[in-house]
Amino acid sequence: MTTWLLDTGPLVAALNRRDPHHARCAAALAGFAGTLLTTGAVVTESMHFLGSQPEGAAALAGFLDDAQVDIRDCFGPTQLHEAARLMKKYADAPMDFADATLVLLAEEASQSDILTLDKRGFRIYRYRGKDRFNLVLE
Repeated sequence: MTTWLLDTGPLVAALNRRDPHHARCAAALAGFAGTLLTTGAVVTESMHFLGSQPEGAAALAGFLDDAQVDIRDCFGPTQLHEAARLMKKYADAPMDFADATLVLLAEEASQSDILTLDKRGFRIYRYRGKDRFNLVLE
């Protein structure tokens, strides 16, 4: 079964009809029959962006539940230190906390396929120090 890492951008775009990437992201998610894997940081960031919309938070919670998204914890001390290390390493990209947790999750799950709109970042970022991401929207 195919697994995709799920980043904030496509998640927010799919749930926000006014987003310029809505149609493409909604279609990608609707047509995907595999497992979606993300982190608590991505959910937090998505909740922030969708929270100001009427029913945005409820739509996010409903999507995550209906799609049975596998949400991994990313707030343990080791993960926080590793995320900080990655954010420093990729400061020129730049890398935010949610992106860092996805790189760590890619390492943990040995997963390179990612649904993201952050082409610039995820073309630069490496997991396990050398492995490249496969941007599934391309």
